[in-house]
Amino acid sequence: MQLTRALFDEVMVPNYAPSPIIPVRGLGSRLWDQQDREFIDFAGGIAVNCLGHCHPVLVKALTEQANKLWHLSNTMTNEPALALAQRLVDTTFAEKVYFANSGAEANEAALKLVRRVALNKFGAEKSQIIAFKMGFHGRTLFTVTVGGQPAYSDGFGPKPADIDHAEYNNLDSLKALISDRTCAVVLEPLQGEGGIISPSKEFIQGVRELCDQHNALLVFDEVQSGVGRTGELYAYMGLGVTPDVLTTAKALGGGFPIGAMLTTTELAKHLVVGTHGSTYGGNPLACAVALAAYDTVNTPEVLNGVKTREKLFKDALHAINAKYQVFSEVRGQGLLIGAALNTEWAGKSRDFMLAAAEQGLLVLMAGYNVVRFAPSLVIPEQDILDGMARFEAAIAKLVAARG
Repeated sequence: MQLTRALFDEVMVPNYAPSPIIPVRGLGSRLWDQQDREFIDFAGGIAVNCLGHCHPVLVKALTEQANKLWHLSNTMTNEPALALAQRLVDTTFAEKVYFANSGAEANEAALKLVRRVALNKFGAEKSQIIAFKMGFHGRTLFTVTVGGQPAYSDGFGPKPADIDHAEYNNLDSLKALISDRTCAVVLEPLQGEGGIISPSKEFIQGVRELCDQHNALLVFDEVQSGVGRTGELYAYMGLGVTPDVLTTAKALGGGFPIGAMLTTTELAKHLVVGTHGSTYGGNPLACAVALAAYDTVNTPEVLNGVKTREKLFKDALHAINAKYQVFSEVRGQGLLIGAALNTEWAGKSRDFMLAAAEQGLLVLMAGYNVVRFAPSLVIPEQDILDGMARFEAAIAKLVAARG
């Protein structure tokens, strides 16, 4: 059987429109497709492949665990899950961990937790969840409704109720919505899908203070910003604010599906036996790989290296922009970077993504106006330089075609 892009249209649900490129192998920050064409990977599986492709530490962890134990029901625990939970507790504010399979499921657990805490402590009236416009928290009906992008949540019937959206980086907007009815405020400490928007320290600290004033819990969605992505182990560590609940996924498994919700003992006690669960949550294979990825990232060499690489990326983007004037600004922290298109190129981020692919470079979009970069945290510096040369060639071709 020929496994081609055309086969996708025959056998797959058409909710995606994948590239014609079908990668078949990868090593580090390079990929090769069915025709053996090479690509430099600045996409990282959307901030997932934090150590690139086929990192030897992850291959070793997966292979060793595959020869021991693959799966158990959640009527039992297992050693890799216990080891990973202990590491997460030791290295963050958290005292308790819940494992899931994805960021959406970790966020679903967080949203159910905050509602249950509010119900138990204050009663049914304290049910409002406030999130932020242009946020993204997953694709379940609950999480996609909390995400502040109606285009993703419209068209599926009645939405979960009592969810409101404020403007990101606008404390007055939050003040207008929050009250003693608010059970939680949910936000990304660096908006990803919404355009790679960093919060001001005044905003993030103000959100924490408002939550405290109204007995509302603060939930940080660190699915994309966590596990070294910003140069901190978790983004909250560089903001001077500690959440009550944190969700993590994507880079946590280095490419193997896993998610987790982190919280305190005081809050966790409200999810008693039977209130929530996951068949695959805490899977031994996933947890073994995640522990190896987490420990590899959580070193001064890797975390400081993220900040060094951030400068290389931003310097290269500014140099390209000085020649071609296509960006209004370069945003982001660590290796979650967005190049926002100026008014002349507004709405054309997909064109940039496709042009880059033609030059052998994989990049992402963050909406129609931002080109997003989320490469491996240990991408070799030469790969950054080579990839940026390819990106410049792509932009030069776009500019020339426009005349």
